[in-house]
Amino acid sequence: MWEPGRQGTGYDKFQLLDLWFADAYLLRFPEGSHVPEHTDVVPGRRHWRLNVVLRRAVTGGDFVCGRARRLGRVCLFRPDREAHSVTRIEKGTRYVFSFGWTLPGETRV
Repeated sequence: MWEPGRQGTGYDKFQLLDLWFADAYLLRFPEGSHVPEHTDVVPGRRHWRLNVVLRRAVTGGDFVCGRARRLGRVCLFRPDREAHSVTRIEKGTRYVFSFGWTLPGETRV
């Protein structure tokens, strides 16, 4: 079932996996949605996320993250360390598969 995204800015999420150390979502970004710059700290754990863009928006919807590793539509980054955002979707709908996991240890910036 689709639910509103955590940021409350118009995107939707569909949870595919929910484990204590990992999760997976299908994310839908319709026109007008965006994600403001933020970090995702998990207390006492280090956090990684692998995003795969399944469909790009026609205009807008760019993922912004300083030290992300990218290969085509695939992006690996540390959401606990790196501020990240998605620019406003001006036209079309963007779909992303997002897989995240955590490991023990404190985040060091």
